[in-house]
Amino acid sequence: MHTYAVTTTWTGNRGTGTSGYRDFDRDHTLSADGPPEILASSDPAFRGDRSRWNPEQLLVAALSDCHMLWYLHLCAVDGVVVESYVDDAIGLMAMERSGAGQFTEVVLRPRVVVAAADMVDKAVGLHEKAHEMCFIARSVNFPVHHEPTVEVR
Repeated sequence: MHTYAVTTTWTGNRGTGTSGYRDFDRDHTLSADGPPEILASSDPAFRGDRSRWNPEQLLVAALSDCHMLWYLHLCAVDGVVVESYVDDAIGLMAMERSGAGQFTEVVLRPRVVVAAADMVDKAVGLHEKAHEMCFIARSVNFPVHHEPTVEVR
């Protein structure tokens, strides 16, 4: 069993706490033992600060990051030399009248460059295995799709 401890600290008190819906900022920091803090807020649509990460972006980022790390591992083990990897991931969230919402899907769009033409087919196929192995994708209750492209250097 692995344990992941994170501390979330609200920093948006303007002096009157949550005395009114518009009287506080949604700013907060995310911290853990070791890495630098992450400055976070809510989505700007929910009165957040656009210059900070929001939870929805962090969820999409976690899925993209987990997929990439598994993919690079599998490529290394299977002899596929990846020279670059960029994923333009997107998450779709549906809202209800009550204000509640949920993700309906995330689409990963990794663009991969490999070292040789004979690696392309295997490089494309390893995305499915990476998806099956990703801890985060296995933990969410909505589909995570991947639309990879693989090119040769």
